[in-house]
Amino acid sequence: MDFDFTRLSDDDRYRLLTNFVGPRPIALVSTIDAEGRHNAAPMSFFNVFSHEPPIVILGIQPREDGSPKDTVANLRRSGEFVVHMVDMAIARAMLVTGRDLPPGQDEIALAGLTAVPARQVGAPRIAESPCAMECRTEQIIDYPRRAIVLGRVVQMFVRDACLDAAGRYVNPETYQPIARLHADNYVTSDRQIVLTDDSDA
Repeated sequence: MDFDFTRLSDDDRYRLLTNFVGPRPIALVSTIDAEGRHNAAPMSFFNVFSHEPPIVILGIQPREDGSPKDTVANLRRSGEFVVHMVDMAIARAMLVTGRDLPPGQDEIALAGLTAVPARQVGAPRIAESPCAMECRTEQIIDYPRRAIVLGRVVQMFVRDACLDAAGRYVNPETYQPIARLHADNYVTSDRQIVLTDDSDA
């Protein structure tokens, strides 16, 4: 089947892209508002795009009424946010932070998670996350139904057990992030395989 994206509705484009581009890593993003209140929300339009400079990217849509979500409003104002990776231990809490709540609600506390100070940015780090990246906003590209946020990673926290003994590579037995497929379907990384190209060509 062929799909002409210049003629498809927004909903159809979303359905096709999110059904077939996956699994997509989940960024649990924390920010603070002008009063210093904590905010957190999950984003599955997310990935790392560069190591030099160290850039992560978020795609954030507005609310149904067209108003900006708290995450976008907060990072526009402060220029800072923290991206947390999500494993099974905090998967349910991640879903709680995704609820459509009034501005000013502390999703971190509501989800039963623990906010701790970050090292280089004002947004809080979530203690339960196995990996967190403190970011400063580099650029925001605005579209009518999406804000594309480029963030520069300035600090990274990794739980000790998630690294090998040398502290260089991930330990797949202890670092097992989940990722989004389509609708309410997710996958875990608890079954990993090693693929190598041993050819001399």
